[in-house]
Amino acid sequence: QVRLVESGGGSVQAGGSHRLSCEFSPPTYKTKCMGWFRQAPGNKREAVATIYTVGGNSWYADPVKGRFSISRDDSGNTAYLQMSNLQPEDTAMYYCAVLIECGFMNWVDNWTKKPNYWGQGTQVTVSS
Repeated sequence: QVRLVESGGGSVQAGGSHRLSCEFSPPTYKTKCMGWFRQAPGNKREAVATIYTVGGNSWYADPVKGRFSISRDDSGNTAYLQMSNLQPEDTAMYYCAVLIECGFMNWVDNWTKKPNYWGQGTQVTVSS
């Protein structure tokens, strides 16, 4: 049974940093895309960042480029989202999302449109 366990949510002041993690189990699927979406109250869910676990290619949404960094551990089963220079507009519920066998040519589009699995979500609140 697939599980996604998220951790790292919390409150931080503007300009601060925070790290989210997402652990995928069981460690059966080597090739997958892992990343995060976020949703603020009244807003649509939006893709934030994703990483291809084999090779480590990554993608970021424009609002977080240069401030957020996604990585994964050597096993490819835990992903991390390091968030820096956080701003109040980053306040949202962050959801880990995984797509198994996400392909290669269009892996970002594939992950953005149809993740297989979702984490429970973790709240990040940035105060000014």
